[in-house]
Parts: sequence; structure tokens; C-alpha cells
Amino acid sequence: MPFKRGQLQYFVTVAEEGQMTRAARRMHLAQPALSQAIAQLEAELGIELLHRHARGVSLTAAGEVFLAKARVALAADIDATATAQSLARAATGTIEIGYIGPPPAITAPGLFMGFGDSHPDVELRYREMPFPSGATASWLADVDVAVCHRPMPDRQVGQQRVRFERRAVVMPEAHPLAASEQLTVADIIDERFVGYHQAVQPAWVAFHGLDDIRGAPPRALSRNRALLPSEMLVTFASQRGIATLPAGDAMVVASVLRGVVAIPLRDAEPFEITLSWRRDNHNPLVQGLVALAANLEQLHHHCSPDGAVAGAVGEG
Repeated sequence: MPFKRGQLQYFVTVAEEGQMTRAARRMHLAQPALSQAIAQLEAELGIELLHRHARGVSLTAAGEVFLAKARVALAADIDATATAQSLARAATGTIEIGYIGPPPAITAPGLFMGFGDSHPDVELRYREMPFPSGATASWLADVDVAVCHRPMPDRQVGQQRVRFERRAVVMPEAHPLAASEQLTVADIIDERFVGYHQAVQPAWVAFHGLDDIRGAPPRALSRNRALLPSEMLVTFASQRGIATLPAGDAMVVASVLRGVVAIPLRDAEPFEITLSWRRDNHNPLVQGLVALAANLEQLHHHCSPDGAVAGAVGEG
């Protein structure tokens, strides 16, 4: 029986969330529409996939088996669609650039201005992305390349370092530490941090919340769980949690969001900002952008007095 990609995506998301309400919010759907879509899938299959109960939903025995197959089929469909889209963009001289947080024109102006100057006939299109979730290759399916803090390594994904960037803390301006010129890990390690959605890659969450130093998640987290940068901004605006961000991103947030400040974090390892792309991407413009990033990063390594921080080109 043929399935629509949307049906499988709905089912997988509901299974991961364990609740229709959360799954509908994650997929930006009305809950009744999602419930109806799942019921229709069950009717077409002739089996019950989910048990409904007061706390949400849980998988039936048949649902457990179907979930594994649905994930494989969904990944294959995503891969095929990604290939078709990259071929279409290559044919029209377009490159789709994903980013998290402030646009690349702000966070990496030299790289993208340089690429635009050397490829004047190429159209650069930018797309804001959710925080990395699931397999990195699947997360990258809708773009040619993403620029952000290094996502989880994946054999299907290439990664080229753009730069290292020191961590900074974004916190409410009413916080007792908000007037500090700089902070240490010890100053904030026990503060309430921004909570992230369970789908976000654990290593990504850990670095932003200092789990890499603490060895465990923060003792206190904001109640809302961010999957999108905009949801993180809501937490900052409501003064319900702090987070560490690349210093440039933190300064942009503090400049546009009232009631928060950005303070350098002195003694934590820096963020590694990278370009990430699927190795099966068929858009030749990607390799041109990657080559320019490698040249600029190498130049920074040789010219910067902080060259030991820049390091060499890395692959995922």
C-alpha cells in the first residue's frame, strides 16, 4: 500500500512525542487534523497503531513494528526528495543556505560576501532552520549547506570549520550577575538554563547548557522546550532561563531583545562554527563554498594571534 510522506511523518512524530497535543504543536498543525490523519492511516492499514489514554498515546505491538519500517521509508523518501531538490537548484544556479540564529550575512559576512563576489550569477537563498534533530543528514535534507555550531557527526555528512567562537551568556538584565564584564563557568553552572525539545541532538543541548563541563544536565530548566531559535528567544524574553551562545549570536540577541544582556564566558571551550552538507549533494556550488571556507579558515589560522584556537580544517 502506498503511503503519503505526510502520513508517515505524522505517525513518527506522534510516536516520538507520546502525545497528540505536543506532536501537533511541533508540526504546526491543529490537533483535530492530526488526530484525523492518524485515524485515517490506521483505517487504511486495518490495524491499531496507538493506544489512546489520559496521559497521551503509546504504541501498540503493531505500532512498534510499523514505526521501525515507517522511519526507514520516511528516510528514503527524504533522501530522494533532497537529491531532486539539489539537482534542481544546481540547474538554476541556486544554493540554499540553512542557518540557526542570526543570518549568515551577520555572523559570517566575509564568507558569503566573498562567495557572492566570485559567483555573481549565483543566487544565494537563506533559510532559518530548527535546532539539529535526529540524524544530521535528514536534518539537512531541505538545504544545500548549513552554517551553525557543529551538529552531530554523521558519515553521510561533510563538515568544514568556518571558525571557533567563544561562548557568551545570555541572561535577564535584572539578574544579579548582569552587570559583570565577564563570567566564569563557576558563576553560572547552577543557574536555570533554557530547556530544549527532546528531539534536539543531545550533544547540541549539552554544549549550550554546559553539560560538557558539569557532566550532567542543569539542575533547573525552563518549562518550555525550545525546538526553534524563536522559541529560545521567548524564554529569554520571559526571563525564565539562560543559555550559552556563540558570542556573535549572543550580541545580536541582546541588541534586538529588550531586557537581556550578553556577557563573555571566560573559561569554557569555544563553539565550533561549521559548514555542514550531505555528501550526496549534487549541487557543485556547495564545493565552491566549502573550498572558500577552507581557504578563509586557513588564512585566519596563519594571520590571527589566536591561531592556536583556530586549528586546522576538520571533517565529520
